[in-house]
Amino acid sequence: MAGNKRRRAGGREARRAAHSNAAKAQGAAYITRRVPTYCHASAEQLELIEHNADTVLEEIGIEFRDFPRALELFREAGADVDGERVRFPRGMCRAIIQKSAPSEFTQHARNPSRSVKIGGDSTVLVPAYGSPFVRDLDNGRRYANLEDFHNFVKLAYMSSSLHHSGGTVCEPVDLPVNKSHFDMVYAHMRYSDKPYMGSVTAADRAQDTIEMSKILFGDNFLDPATGLEKTVVINLINANSPMTFDDTMLGAAEVYAKANQATVISPFILAGAMSPVTVVGTVTQILAEALAGMAFVQLVRPGAPVVFGTFASSVSMQSGAPTFGTPEPSSVLFIAAELARRLGVPFRSGGGLNASKLPDAQAAYEAANTLQSAMLAGVNFMLHTAGWLEGGLVMSYEKFIMDDDQAGMLQVFASGIDDSENGQALSALREVGPGAHFLGCEHTQNNFQNAFYRSDIADNNSFEQWESEGAMDAAQRASMKVKERLAAYQAPEIDPAIDDALLAYIAQRKGSFPDSNY
Repeated sequence: MAGNKRRRAGGREARRAAHSNAAKAQGAAYITRRVPTYCHASAEQLELIEHNADTVLEEIGIEFRDFPRALELFREAGADVDGERVRFPRGMCRAIIQKSAPSEFTQHARNPSRSVKIGGDSTVLVPAYGSPFVRDLDNGRRYANLEDFHNFVKLAYMSSSLHHSGGTVCEPVDLPVNKSHFDMVYAHMRYSDKPYMGSVTAADRAQDTIEMSKILFGDNFLDPATGLEKTVVINLINANSPMTFDDTMLGAAEVYAKANQATVISPFILAGAMSPVTVVGTVTQILAEALAGMAFVQLVRPGAPVVFGTFASSVSMQSGAPTFGTPEPSSVLFIAAELARRLGVPFRSGGGLNASKLPDAQAAYEAANTLQSAMLAGVNFMLHTAGWLEGGLVMSYEKFIMDDDQAGMLQVFASGIDDSENGQALSALREVGPGAHFLGCEHTQNNFQNAFYRSDIADNNSFEQWESEGAMDAAQRASMKVKERLAAYQAPEIDPAIDDALLAYIAQRKGSFPDSNY
């Protein structure tokens, strides 16, 4: 009798352990990586790239176009300003960043359990961003609209593998350009309670994002311990590579930095067109551009959260078309991530990048190559995790579900190895012994529900069963999941007074614009 009690207690402990491990992997607010990072560049090569980046900053310089405030800040800090070209004394940008930029920070969500840590050993998985088109099996390729935007926000909210609502998950072209940011930011606030990204297409649109965030968070917008603004929004600031920042991005970055909101300074690189054709040359340019942009943010407001970002791929030397999932961009990603750690700031890159026109085999293997490289590199903020198709021109419903499935696998892998008593499984080895099987043993029975990752869309059944169920491919199964999830969606609760205040702000601001798309 005592033995049976012990076995039942052991079974409960195993089930609790299995449930706990599964919960850590999926459904957590973000990934806490328990696996080492990988970089195949030597210390000498990393030092060479850092030296060369400083040479670029010192001898060639970076242009800051149509934004006198940036030139003024850099001149006051000791840089050489010649027209719109800024040249930096060797080590200047690095010193500015390391003096004040945080190595990690929290982006607060309106649901505190959804807040994410960005930096250190954390990884935050984020939907794709910026596509003007959408695609699904039912309607094909078409321009995105606001309903599509809402749908992708809802799908990201329902995902247990994506930690963030994202930003411009697609471009709703049915809205006036000068007003669409209100609807996009509001959608993230109303249809999700995960963290979100803000508008960066003009300084006043960035300010609208901040004002709406103040309404959403209310008294929680300020940290009571410090009186400073909490970081509640993160924003993508792209360099206009090569070696240029424009007034649009600088204006948005300044607005967000002044309010202590996070900016991701991301050189946008298609190697061979916007950077040299070599890995070392490309990373050198990326580091120089990122250092200059992050230094600007720190001069605007020391301590404002900043992320070293990069979007780096290559172009076909035959056609000039972008290519994805190839070895050289993975090398760039691994090296840039290590350079960010050496600098002491969080890093953004990665995603389910591909050039395929359909959610097919090409899309899958190109995306998997980048997703896995990004996880192994230790990326902290993985934009474009789910939905990317056709070089970013298309946000695909089916691809979103397929990538979401891959994201779940990444989470399980990155959570590390269970070496608890249950994970060691000596009881199973003792019970079964030589020559038998483990299917019916007590340890298997206690653990089978959470023993292995279960894909939502992969088919592992027999040919006969697959055929009897419609002989569907992965995209068709993903299409079914899209419909199921959207049908099951329930919006998170929001204080009606806050929602009314948001809508009133949007109506007042929209009313101040002329009836024009521009």
